[in-house]
Amino acid sequence: MTYGRESIDLPEDRGCLQWVLGVPLALLYLPAAYVCFLLLAADPVAPADRHTRDDLYAMGAVALSVCFAGLLLSLLPVYRRTMNRWWYAVPLVLGAIAYFGGVSPA
Repeated sequence: MTYGRESIDLPEDRGCLQWVLGVPLALLYLPAAYVCFLLLAADPVAPADRHTRDDLYAMGAVALSVCFAGLLLSLLPVYRRTMNRWWYAVPLVLGAIAYFGGVSPA
């Protein structure tokens, strides 16, 4: 069967392409999710526990940068055409957790 216009964006090829493009995003978001879990589980014992707060700040900055890298990756045209919009929610939620859990001055 031939089509009038040859394209790689055929509907029957989209499912496999979503799996292929979803794997790098999942590999980026799994460590970020683990770091966010550690941020939420960590509890500095004393207000003067400066080392733990510095570690939480560094972990939050790492998770935030990984989420930003994943968001930039999902903004590529091939990702925007193929992936669902729900993939944008993952870095935003993880980034918010990383920011408020470790990076924000509170």
